Amino acid sequence: MAMHIPRAPGFSQMIKDGAKHFSGLDEAVYRNIEACKELAKTLKSAYGPHGQNKMVINHLEKLFVTNDAATVLRELEVQHPAAKMIVLASQQQEQEAGDGTNFVIAFAGALCEQAEELLRMGVSVTEVISGYEQATKKALEILPTLECGRVKDLKDRDSVAASIKTAVMSKQYGHEDFLSKLICDACLNIMPDHQKSFNVDKIRICKIMGSGITSSSIVKGMVFKRLVEGEVNKVENAKIAVYSCPLDVTQTETKGTVLIKTAQELKDFSSGEESMVESQIKAIADTGCKLIVTGGKVGELALHYCNKYNLMVLRLLSKFDVRRLCQTVGATALPRITPPTAEEAGYVDHAYADEIGEQAVVILRQEKEDSQLATIVIRGSTDNLMDDIERAVDDGVNTFKALTKDNRLVAGAGAAEIELAKQISSYGETCPGLEQYAIQKFAQALETMPKILAENTGVKATEVLSQLYAAHQDGQKNVGVDVEAEGPAVCDAVKAGLLDLYLTKFWAIKFASQAATTVLKVDQIIMAKAAGGPKPRENKDWDEDD
Repeated sequence: MAMHIPRAPGFSQMIKDGAKHFSGLDEAVYRNIEACKELAKTLKSAYGPHGQNKMVINHLEKLFVTNDAATVLRELEVQHPAAKMIVLASQQQEQEAGDGTNFVIAFAGALCEQAEELLRMGVSVTEVISGYEQATKKALEILPTLECGRVKDLKDRDSVAASIKTAVMSKQYGHEDFLSKLICDACLNIMPDHQKSFNVDKIRICKIMGSGITSSSIVKGMVFKRLVEGEVNKVENAKIAVYSCPLDVTQTETKGTVLIKTAQELKDFSSGEESMVESQIKAIADTGCKLIVTGGKVGELALHYCNKYNLMVLRLLSKFDVRRLCQTVGATALPRITPPTAEEAGYVDHAYADEIGEQAVVILRQEKEDSQLATIVIRGSTDNLMDDIERAVDDGVNTFKALTKDNRLVAGAGAAEIELAKQISSYGETCPGLEQYAIQKFAQALETMPKILAENTGVKATEVLSQLYAAHQDGQKNVGVDVEAEGPAVCDAVKAGLLDLYLTKFWAIKFASQAATTVLKVDQIIMAKAAGGPKPRENKDWDEDD
């Protein structure tokens, strides 16, 4: 009989074998802070217009070359629980404002780093958290006073493009003017005058290899990278019939046996099938439809009669594309091949097959002022470049959506952060108790944002910070880092057209400070033993016959 070995007394006595636990400052808090600092350090160099790109190869061996923090974090699949909290905060920022994900990571990392210094000096975790919460509350009170303008009219192309420019600039520096106008035009095309709400999904992107970024364009309607099925490749002012089923002879659910005794019966059988298909196609043509869109395969017989009755046929492989097309043209997708009623049929001004570069496309274009959907056709020399432009466009469209919620703007280029740091630092000096140290550290963490901008530009950050503070002490609260100057320099961000959305800054500060305080509140980590037995060995040649 095996001898029972008693377990060591303490916490490990209560939990299963194989479980791990860490507690206290050294084991839990400092470890978590270290993980957050490392994450922030990784993405710090990607912040701002001069940010470096990251090359990420995901688990499917797909290559990403980008400086977009949201994409890098999504493909990295961060496992550390504390770092994951900051990743979740940045994902929330992506959903709420569409931009500022790197700001959340960098600022949360800076807050954790400053907190570590206080903890090592002997300040308790509770006091640090209390100070951070006070400072966040104060920062969100000060932020509305830093407003430097508003986009009064969302239909004003120039003012909207100027507010989108900064978000695009951090991804595609050098092409921001062209891309911001392109995004602005696409957004304004689909936003009616009376409506303030905006759906991001109504801006589609079609990437076509070749040419350059400046050849990118907007189509009021949809662009499909496909060929038409029949001989007709152009229709004007066309009614559209949309089917979610194949355009073919319907198969019966059960097998049937047909007994044919004479040659005449065989002739009648085949001609009966043909006449049935012809009657279906003729009925569709008689409703005035010139274009048939189907979500399934197109039978040869049906295609023959479509050509006979001059009907253009387009096949879409994605059910989501079928749904979007229905939304664009105002049609209803029918589950059976029946002629559409006037309410079920859609309408498009122009539908034609074309070639963009070497890619065959089908374009459905609407001429009316506010079309339901707009497509941005992105051109570029490589897939990676077009993917990066797509992410810049996505950020720009999300920025426009945020503008429809709140049209206030604050100075960019680190100007708002320095002004906040200056005012919060002054506020910290008036606070009693040990929380004042945490409030001062919060102000120092805000300083890191313009500091990172300066470092990524390749100039001495300390010189830029001293110039910024000197300007802000003189009351020039819109002065930020000049990333285009040759040496360490500052400029008026509003005059330079560097504007950030109030909403982006508001949520970024809120999410970053919440993530940092959540990480600091953890004093014990308990990890259960991983479930299951040993992992099966990988057989690379699993599909080989021998």
